[in-house]
Amino acid sequence: MRKAIRRSLMVVPAAILLSLMLLQFEGVHSRIIDSKPTTYMVGDDSGWDLVIDMQSWTRGKNFHAGDILVFKYDEQFNVAVVNQTGYDSCTVNDGAKVYDSGNTEIQLAFGANYFIDSAADVCAAGMKMFINATAPPPSIY
Repeated sequence: MRKAIRRSLMVVPAAILLSLMLLQFEGVHSRIIDSKPTTYMVGDDSGWDLVIDMQSWTRGKNFHAGDILVFKYDEQFNVAVVNQTGYDSCTVNDGAKVYDSGNTEIQLAFGANYFIDSAADVCAAGMKMFINATAPPPSIY
């Protein structure tokens, strides 16, 4: 009988300790916040336009895969998602996607992302942009 009482006295503190650990885990777990993508207005107030140097607009920003770029532009412009060859030569490569709505949202893929205006002269004048999107940041507490 005494052994049974001793065992039950040892089980109670262990059960209390386990309960406290579970409560602590729940408290920490409930504070985890998933990192959300950042939305960027390309060119800020100027939009996707020749009045600013698009490549310098990207400097100082930390782009991650999943972030969203919002391109706002006038009807004489468009935005094409191209490969590196298309970017370097200001041409729309096979498989490129061209948008012309004037208000385009594009989610960044992991790695290299290339954007140009499909008119070669406009692209050559500076309407092109390269972004290297890194992995999204981890969830934070």
